[in-house]
Amino acid sequence: MKFPSLVFILFFLFIGKIQSQNFELGKVSVAELEQKIHPLDSGAVAAVLFCKGVSEINDEDSETTIQMRIKIYKKEGYDWANAQFPFPAGKTNRISLTDVFTYNLAGGKIVKSKLKPESEFIEKNNKNYWIKKITFPDVKEGSVIEYKIKSYGGGIRDWDFQKEIPVNYSEFKTIIPDAFVLKKNITGFFIPKVTSQIAHTYTYLAKETTYILQNLPAMKREEYVNNVKNYCASISHELETISLPGFFKSFSTNWPTVAKTIYEYEDFGPELNKTGYFEDDLKLLLEEKTNPEDKMNAILSYVKSNIKWNNRLGYGCDKGVRKAYKEKEGNCADINLMLTAMLRNSGLQANPVLISTRSNGINFFPSTEGFNYVIAGVETPNGVVLLDATDEFSAINVLPFRDLNWIGRLIRKDGTSETVDLIPKKSSTDLISMVFEVKDDGKIEGKARRQYSDYNAFNFRTKIAKENEGSYIEKLENDNSKIEVSDYKRTNQKEIQEPVSETFSFTGSSLSEIIGDKIYINPMLFFLDEKNPFKQEKREYPVDFGFPFAKRYAIIITIPDNFTVESLPKSLGVVMEDNCGVFKFDITVEDKKVQISMVHQINEAIFPVGKYEMLKEYYKTMLAKQTEKIVLKRI
Repeated sequence: MKFPSLVFILFFLFIGKIQSQNFELGKVSVAELEQKIHPLDSGAVAAVLFCKGVSEINDEDSETTIQMRIKIYKKEGYDWANAQFPFPAGKTNRISLTDVFTYNLAGGKIVKSKLKPESEFIEKNNKNYWIKKITFPDVKEGSVIEYKIKSYGGGIRDWDFQKEIPVNYSEFKTIIPDAFVLKKNITGFFIPKVTSQIAHTYTYLAKETTYILQNLPAMKREEYVNNVKNYCASISHELETISLPGFFKSFSTNWPTVAKTIYEYEDFGPELNKTGYFEDDLKLLLEEKTNPEDKMNAILSYVKSNIKWNNRLGYGCDKGVRKAYKEKEGNCADINLMLTAMLRNSGLQANPVLISTRSNGINFFPSTEGFNYVIAGVETPNGVVLLDATDEFSAINVLPFRDLNWIGRLIRKDGTSETVDLIPKKSSTDLISMVFEVKDDGKIEGKARRQYSDYNAFNFRTKIAKENEGSYIEKLENDNSKIEVSDYKRTNQKEIQEPVSETFSFTGSSLSEIIGDKIYINPMLFFLDEKNPFKQEKREYPVDFGFPFAKRYAIIITIPDNFTVESLPKSLGVVMEDNCGVFKFDITVEDKKVQISMVHQINEAIFPVGKYEMLKEYYKTMLAKQTEKIVLKRI
């Protein structure tokens, strides 16, 4: 692809500016404040002008210092003036925040605003980590903000070069004594420039390594992306060995070591051995239940009903299973380790499954730090059955959406472990049937039934739990051409193991269009999918639907006696390569009835970037067919 020479000139001029910028706090320039848009991304709401970090292991501890300068271009970028920094719970002396300022131009002069005491506070997130939060003062369109933060402990920190806004310059330096061997994990599409040298300013031999990336584009938001940070240019380190005179210790980061370390953690494995607090209740619960699936359903339902999740993550217990059972509340580990212990006690081969939630990113490498959640897995002859008792609408092998993050790690007491595929294989269905009659004045009257299974049922139950039935019906009417809904009913709303359905009668005067002696009708009515999520020319990241699904429609239309069918959409069938998806549209007419059968089925939860064009064309074809109309002509 050829670019105009002007683009190259602007690009190299911008590179020159970047290289000449002052990457020191307090040295904000008038030019930075006057800049109205980002030179390489006119739509950017903000940009990182520079970000520099130094993370080192020294004689006593480890420490990390970060210096950051951000330019705010638009009001939509104000969120970048709210910063938060996690640190070990209770250890406020392990974090130091300084040089927090906002810079603005007033009358051609730079005005510097200092952080106010009321704009700084600590949120006690859980027993392991607290969060220091700040809000920068006097932020406006055009402001530049900067800060310096120093934290202690935790070893060499992870570093993200990319952000959701453009990054002009990102530099990360590590200083690691020769006694420590760390494995480097570099991810993303951009590879940093790396330079190394011996650090001579320390009392020990150390290697100083600097990683630099410049002119990084913003991490783009795309439809159906798991977690954009999975594709972020970043670097992390894992400690492998410490070798000192007379002392050697290996921290080999293979999966057996990770599994053993986590299982022996005091807030994990030992909690699974505590059973006395539930044994009497479990005995009553399982009376006359011998089938493994009946046991799983009963135990899962019991834990969901009796122990409320406090929305806290972590694979280690907060309260401990006994206290959580007594107080009827706990974090995900309190609840799901309790669930695992009860499943074991019932005679099932149950073990904890470590996962990283979608918001936490994918745990690519063996690491105790990569997981932030735990669920239960029951090993059966047909594979591992997964359960999570933190959500009232979860079921056997139907987990909260946050759990569906590629793979987990099942760990056993004997130290063995194995990968568990978290991506559902069973298709979740959405079955829609409609029978309606078209009046000669264009008014439509009919009945509809919609049935949801598995993850579609989970999502529907979650949705309707947030509003009463009256509000739901009102929204259903208003969002669908002002139809009138009557005889609304739901089936199996609380029977979690069963598909849930809704039925209703409807009438509508705006569901068709009359032009002259013709009536134009879209047979999908208010079930029409009008939005195409895949319009962009190029896709940066894989498409992640979360789970495979199938939408099936059965529609019967009765036309008025004094009308005839002038034209119909044509039947069509599309099958994607490797049977990744199927679309079928069949339509027939007999006497005064039009019958339509349609299937929209996606058989893969995740589509790699290489299959995006195929998926894009599939959606384009499917949605075009759905918008075609039936034309009725007065006789």
